[in-house]
Amino acid sequence: MFIEVLKSKIHRVTVTEANLDYIGSITIDAELLDAANMIENERVDIYNITNGERFSTYIIKGEAGSGIIGINGAAAHKAHVGDLLIIASYASMDFEEAKQWHPSVIFPKDNHLR
Repeated sequence: MFIEVLKSKIHRVTVTEANLDYIGSITIDAELLDAANMIENERVDIYNITNGERFSTYIIKGEAGSGIIGINGAAAHKAHVGDLLIIASYASMDFEEAKQWHPSVIFPKDNHLR
């Protein structure tokens, strides 16, 4: 049996830009991606702490060290500059393997690693 488990989480980052005129996605600082064990084009779920919205999209790698968290396309209606987000990705794995699994979870400060 396979189950879905938390793979990676970036906890409490702030949206720095929102661009409606874009195909879609979330742009995330490359340093945050590396620290959270996430990659470009990976599907992520976005939980907006500020307004309660939840949505899924895919990652675009942003400039390392920039602190960028950019919401692109239609999702820009669900998150605005200044909103606090949780960004999570999940993995499918064997039930027994999942019992031993430990996700990568980071807690950035001002959208940067400490």
